[in-house]
Amino acid sequence: MSDDLKKLNEKQLRSKLKDSKEILQNFRFQKVLQQLENPFQIRKAKKDIARIKTMLREIELDIRKAAK
Repeated sequence: MSDDLKKLNEKQLRSKLKDSKEILQNFRFQKVLQQLENPFQIRKAKKDIARIKTMLREIELDIRKAAK
């Protein structure tokens, strides 16, 4: 996943962040309704969101250049 993120530009990262947050929200609803088959999915979604936010922060601080 991390290698895939490095190839994305800032706009694509923001879009992926939005999608990941929606996925996490759906997993949380499934957990409440006891329909979530694999609870590990919630942890994975949270880590994906953290990775994306880290990449965006690196771009903001000019630590990493965004892909074109």
